[in-house]
Amino acid sequence: MKRTFVALLAAVLIPVVYAGATRLLFDFNVLQGFTAVMSLSFLIGVPLAMGYLAIALSGEKQTAGVGYCLFAPWVSVFAFMGLSILFDMEGFACWIMVLPIFLIVSSIGGLIARAVKRGKSRRSQKLQGTVVLFLPLLMSPLEKLIPAETTRYEAYTYADIHASRSNIWHHVTRVSTIAEEEDHGYLTRWLGFPRPIRAELNYSGVGGSRQAMFSKGLVFNETVRQFEDLRMMRFTIKVDPAAIRPSAMDKHVVIGGAYFDVLDGTYLLEKTNDSTCRLHLYSHFTLRTTFNGYAAWWAGLIMKDIQNNILGIIKTRCELHL
Repeated sequence: MKRTFVALLAAVLIPVVYAGATRLLFDFNVLQGFTAVMSLSFLIGVPLAMGYLAIALSGEKQTAGVGYCLFAPWVSVFAFMGLSILFDMEGFACWIMVLPIFLIVSSIGGLIARAVKRGKSRRSQKLQGTVVLFLPLLMSPLEKLIPAETTRYEAYTYADIHASRSNIWHHVTRVSTIAEEEDHGYLTRWLGFPRPIRAELNYSGVGGSRQAMFSKGLVFNETVRQFEDLRMMRFTIKVDPAAIRPSAMDKHVVIGGAYFDVLDGTYLLEKTNDSTCRLHLYSHFTLRTTFNGYAAWWAGLIMKDIQNNILGIIKTRCELHL
């Protein structure tokens, strides 16, 4: 009984130690030209090896069932997640985004290990296991040959507001201090992203400078490029990532960082009937990874949550005549 418990504990802890060591290795300055945490090499190779190790180190009785091989690796994944957050290796937001990949790929690694254990010689098992363990490092140089593309995306939201155009436009151009009870950015709050505080515009016209201030030091420095009073305002956005508190956002998802940036925003106001106007809000953002398709889904959710929150605040204030 004691021997079985020790074996199960090893099947959980050794994959965690492997993942932690690989994470530190990928962040090692000397290897930055070859390895990166924000890469398919890490996001695919590490959970695959974790799943493989978890099942390879488990007993024959446990690995006879497919269900065990699918879900046992998840214990190590969740343990690695908790420890990496605890020791500030990764942020909660980053983990929520990559967790589905880690869980699915670790299960695949578990199934591969099961197949190897059932049908290969000991020598073949060792060879294939070695290849899987070194897979992240083997993939990295090849992935580096494929440059990460910078791809532009759009986030679009709108709100129907029962108020006059002038009232709505007043709240669009300048947003007074937002109380916490007004803030309904559910996704961004859950992920620990900065919340909106206020927005100030020094001049209502082309060339005007607008600052949209968030908590934790995040500031959108906006320059008005197009302006039609009571109808449209388009502005470019610049963010200085160095001004954001280090604890505010994970470095892999920080706005204005190496992987994610916001380019511009546009408010467009149209009258839909005698009592209602529709306020549109567009923004464009860029991603620079080797897995933009997956990252764009998360980035789009975050941007839309930010925008819907702002639109909801404007709508409430206008309809309450604040």
